[in-house]
Amino acid sequence: MSKKSRSKLWFLVHSWLALPIWFFVLIVCVTGTLAVVSQEIVWLADPDIRASKPSDDAELLSYDQVIAAIKRAEPEVIVATLSRPDESHFALSARLSYPDGRSLEVYVNPYTGVIQGISPSFNFQAFTRALHGWWLVPFTNGYSWGWYLVSLLGLPLLASLVTGLVVYKRFWKGFFKPTLRFNHGARIFWGDFHRLSGIWSIWFIAVISITGTWFLIEAALSDNQISISSEPIVPAIARDKVPMSAPGVPAPMIPLDDAISIATQRIPGLEASFVSLPSNAYSHLRIGGRGWYPLMFQTAEINPYNGEIAASHLLSDRSALEFVTESMRPLHTGDFGGIWIKLIWAFFGLVLSMMVLSGLLIWTKRTALATLNALKREAKASRQPAKIPASPAETTEGNR
Repeated sequence: MSKKSRSKLWFLVHSWLALPIWFFVLIVCVTGTLAVVSQEIVWLADPDIRASKPSDDAELLSYDQVIAAIKRAEPEVIVATLSRPDESHFALSARLSYPDGRSLEVYVNPYTGVIQGISPSFNFQAFTRALHGWWLVPFTNGYSWGWYLVSLLGLPLLASLVTGLVVYKRFWKGFFKPTLRFNHGARIFWGDFHRLSGIWSIWFIAVISITGTWFLIEAALSDNQISISSEPIVPAIARDKVPMSAPGVPAPMIPLDDAISIATQRIPGLEASFVSLPSNAYSHLRIGGRGWYPLMFQTAEINPYNGEIAASHLLSDRSALEFVTESMRPLHTGDFGGIWIKLIWAFFGLVLSMMVLSGLLIWTKRTALATLNALKREAKASRQPAKIPASPAETTEGNR
């Protein structure tokens, strides 16, 4: 085999070895697209998660009214947390503790306060997010190696975006004169589709690749016990500040709706989407939600007995680095603006998946043809008889 043939053979081997990497990228893109709308898929399949109105004029209950309804149905239960999803068609999620030690997450109708069902610990939403995020590899000691493997793909995805823009000269013309030829064979169609989908997905590929790379950095920082959070550590309520009460009777607390009103005054524009009730007599009431900036949550820790705000974590408290890094996860998942943002993320996730698939088809066909041609050349060379050099006597006779 000649030196040139050996070089081509090694190049083909290198090309075939690249196939598992991008096939893995394709699977991650498809599972990510499903993960974006997984909550909506659960809503379609499970009636318990729906916020069904008992009548057209029914109004949403306040948090105090929801807790009162739960207590009427199950007097001995302790409500630990309440969470109100961004979309109004979803039921509330509540974490309940029972006297026998059980702790369950249930779906609560936000209009009636009725417990509609129990949330499974691992449903379709959790499955798709785990499959996409860390390939179901367990977190035994810090972040799983599956998390590192998936987030590492942000680097080749970002490199592909940059190299694609360099290779495709004057790519911006595709915005004004999009080309997608259907009658010139599969190779031409998939090539046009790959370029066209890449052009219109530039912003999305940049967002996904950059945020995905951040997840790699986040895992490395966490596993090395490096924190960039500015969230304060709130001390427990002093013993002498807890009101006295009869044995077995909880100390009187301010209404939850009043506490939310206090938090709203401290954080203008706050939409309280979750509350964590005190776990013991010395714990604070935690209220949080989004404000004018939908990518980050703001929280307030409130004394449940007198309404005093013990600590808060506002947008203004974040450093510039923290402001950027906390925005990474909602930008990656599209979970910050309701159903329409999710649908946009899911659509471009599907486009990205098809773009990776089209690239694989183009690459595979090109590499397969090159491999077939190389094998034919080697087979043809092996069938040709070797030339026998002439003897010196024959050469001399021929010269005469």
